[in-house]
Amino acid sequence: MKITVVGAGAVGATCADNIVRKELAHEVVLLDIKEGLSEGKAQDMMQTAALLGFDTRITGSTNDYAKTANSDVVVITSGLPRKPGMTREELIGTNAGIVKGVVENILKHSPNAILLIISNPMDTMTYLALTSSKLPKNRIIGMGGALDSARFRYQLSQHLGCSPADLNAIVIGGHGDTTMIPLISKATWNSIPVTNFLSEEQQKQIVNDTMVGGATLTKLIGTSAWYAPGAAGAALVEAIVRDEKKLFTCCVYVDGEYGQKDICMGVPVVIGKNGWEKIVEVELDEKEKAAFAKSADAVRSMNDVLKTL
Repeated sequence: MKITVVGAGAVGATCADNIVRKELAHEVVLLDIKEGLSEGKAQDMMQTAALLGFDTRITGSTNDYAKTANSDVVVITSGLPRKPGMTREELIGTNAGIVKGVVENILKHSPNAILLIISNPMDTMTYLALTSSKLPKNRIIGMGGALDSARFRYQLSQHLGCSPADLNAIVIGGHGDTTMIPLISKATWNSIPVTNFLSEEQQKQIVNDTMVGGATLTKLIGTSAWYAPGAAGAALVEAIVRDEKKLFTCCVYVDGEYGQKDICMGVPVVIGKNGWEKIVEVELDEKEKAAFAKSADAVRSMNDVLKTL
């Protein structure tokens, strides 16, 4: 198994680090446009092998896509990160050109790869990767919902005083501060609805804090977060490599499900060796259906910007 991570910034390097620690591949290639960055980070990671006990080989390359040949999974993190006060949507013009170029170059050398998109705005970049590559829809996956759901479980755990690992909670819709939909009505603590333990005020606070989770970190750190996004990317890679059939919320092509067509959005999907294998339709109440439709409209308006580029 060979895995490539395109973009050796904080998110890409963290994702690669998680991948090698879990020994998900015999070889990991870290690629970046900046001279020396991927090579240096690859060496730094390799120097942890004796301490952490993994045998994965990590190589870095400056924009040499030939080194990525025959990759099974490719994680794309390329593009500008957010700065304080910046929305994910404001990145579309610059990052669209970057992501399209990366996808074209990757597929020249790895035509059978599954592509995992982390670049922002993630829903639109996933749609761009799908439409520009003409790949089967199951081989294009946007990471956003997996990250948002992890942040949702964190917020719930803070109010419940429990382990996030004991919680099941998902976020659907767009990967944006105003478009994501934390489904608190479906969240459970070891099969017990979390609404049994939380006041209405707490529930609203948890939903709001989840939705602005990325912006909150950007304000605190000064740039986009990387530990959780990198770990979310690696978790999806693991589900693919190990054919785990795990249920994640991911941004995938929706064709009639949840009342939407010709759009990539966050919905629950089963992840295995072939990429995403099926969409699981959760029964939504009228308020949740309306929120999903509104989220789709917002994502579609961002996709329309692609036509002007």
